[in-house]
Amino acid sequence: MLVPLFDDDTGLLMLAGIGDTAVDCFEVSAAEPFLTQSHCLTDASTRGAAMVPKLALDVISCEVVRVLQLTDSCIVPISYQVPRKGQEFHDDLYPDTAGTTPAMSAEEWWKGGNKQVDKVSLHPDKRPKPAAKQTPVKKELPRGGSKESTSSSPLSTPSSTAAPSRSPSSTSGLSSGFLPSPSQSVKAIQNMLPTSKFRHIQGAVMHRDKHITNIRNLNLTTPGECDGFCVNRQRVAVPLAIAGGQIVVFERSGPGRQPDTALPTIQNSVNVADFSWDPFDAHRLAVGDDAKIRMWQVPEGGLKETLTEPKLVLQHTEKIYSIKFHPLASGVLVSSSYDLTVRLWNLESGEQVKILTGHQDQVFGMAWSPDGKLLATVCKDGKVRIYDPRKSTAPVQEGPGPEGHRGARVVWVCDGKYLLVSGFDRSERVLYLFSADSLSSGPIANASLNVSPSTLIPFYDPDTSVVILTGKGDTRVYIYELVPEDPYFIECSSFNSPEPHKQGLAFLPKTECNVRDVEIAVGLMLTKTTIEPVAFRVPRVKKEFFQDDVYPDTAVWWEPALTASAWLSGSNGQHKKLSLKPKDMTPSEAPKEAPVRKYLPSSVYLEEKTDEQKKDELLSAMVAKLGNMDDPLPQESFEGVDDEEW
Repeated sequence: MLVPLFDDDTGLLMLAGIGDTAVDCFEVSAAEPFLTQSHCLTDASTRGAAMVPKLALDVISCEVVRVLQLTDSCIVPISYQVPRKGQEFHDDLYPDTAGTTPAMSAEEWWKGGNKQVDKVSLHPDKRPKPAAKQTPVKKELPRGGSKESTSSSPLSTPSSTAAPSRSPSSTSGLSSGFLPSPSQSVKAIQNMLPTSKFRHIQGAVMHRDKHITNIRNLNLTTPGECDGFCVNRQRVAVPLAIAGGQIVVFERSGPGRQPDTALPTIQNSVNVADFSWDPFDAHRLAVGDDAKIRMWQVPEGGLKETLTEPKLVLQHTEKIYSIKFHPLASGVLVSSSYDLTVRLWNLESGEQVKILTGHQDQVFGMAWSPDGKLLATVCKDGKVRIYDPRKSTAPVQEGPGPEGHRGARVVWVCDGKYLLVSGFDRSERVLYLFSADSLSSGPIANASLNVSPSTLIPFYDPDTSVVILTGKGDTRVYIYELVPEDPYFIECSSFNSPEPHKQGLAFLPKTECNVRDVEIAVGLMLTKTTIEPVAFRVPRVKKEFFQDDVYPDTAVWWEPALTASAWLSGSNGQHKKLSLKPKDMTPSEAPKEAPVRKYLPSSVYLEEKTDEQKKDELLSAMVAKLGNMDDPLPQESFEGVDDEEW
């Protein structure tokens, strides 16, 4: 939803989209080109927007419009200024504007009156002086922490009394140009919010020589429960819009333009409902369809001829929704189907092991816990459930899920202590965070994103606790760092692709990341005719060092921790760990845990404080800033430099 704000004096139209991180400004004119656009990027998503009255603008700095952006944690002023030399009033920028005195009473208007509000000048010398009983604004400036601005808070006009504003923003600290300009108090608040080393993460499409191009006849209508395509370290599987449910397999070792002739495919007989690579066998592809799960074996070196006979067929009673391999035990698969059951399979014996019950409607998504003991599901009946499949066919926990019924996904986060569910409320796409120990209590936190019909597909990196989300047909990729305490969601920079990705993103293993470029994730983006890798990098200055705070030891997930029979008999295991540090790189020796400031509720920032409290806080801040004056200066330890040069 767009919030339009229009200034009659300048003809400037501001458009702020709810959930967007940008504010568009249009200059509206009655002649060609009619609309002239400028773009302002902000640090946080917009939850609301309002325009500050003209009488509150800093006219000496040529400020023509100021918009207040409401975010999840603060109010940010965005100043629009015309670059002019000198500190003087420019009449051409500021025609007389509507005053604050009403033109008539309500009774006069009801009787047909059409008087207009009197115009007033914005020239500082021509404005009415404040009444004698009013406290001069400048005497209140020390309470707001600014010495430069002579205007009042942006939430009031100069005609109001100078009561101290409870808003966390002020008019000080405005910058020139058309960029967002948080005030000093806003910056102080933002400095107290949780910080993230991934806040400025950058996404970039890799060089064209890594693309797979000239792909034809892609199936872009896979069910909502399916990710659309799947990848492993060696190959990419993509369904085709050709009769017989055909799947083409591309080798990642051979990027470039594909031949115009027909490629060898997997003939699955019926359209694909969901499919997935076996994490412990890069050659085995599981495909769910009408009422069967077919296990296909791709030969070494890739497909050289069309495959028509699967190695194993598992028989369901009805059509498949989705399938998931076990993260630790080889040969264990779970599937959901139209009969509202979730079935556990032993691929070693080719037999069904358990039937999990309790769902009253379509199963939107499933996810194994990191330790492989529990299975979580999110269902169209509005419930999130947790099963212990080896002990019971009924859920061990159940709680309220997303309100919307258009699709949802679930993933375990924060060492398996929480469940992240991406779903819908009545209109928006929303992220919900549940405690895995108390589903019945409902979500402990949520984050609204935007209005869109496609389900967000989450990818979670357990090493960094970063979740990357996007939907089929989207152009924007959302990134959050998840923390196991308030505020839980720390929003990071998003990535915008040049064109819609038809089937979302499918991510490669962590071992495929280039640590020398500080990549924390690499995803493949499927467009109409290409597969393009996208790297997500953390900006660092000294890339010659191994960034050990970004790269803890990662799980050797491609080796099973135990067999299917061992897991089914009650055994548990865990993956071995592997360092990602190349032998020729030196660790940066950064702290293992980056310091994170404790989040405080907004009431703390907005609380009124006495002058004595403010003096004490200011003195403490100055002492902390100055440090110990007896400490030696840095240059005293330098050698080979003349004293005169200091």
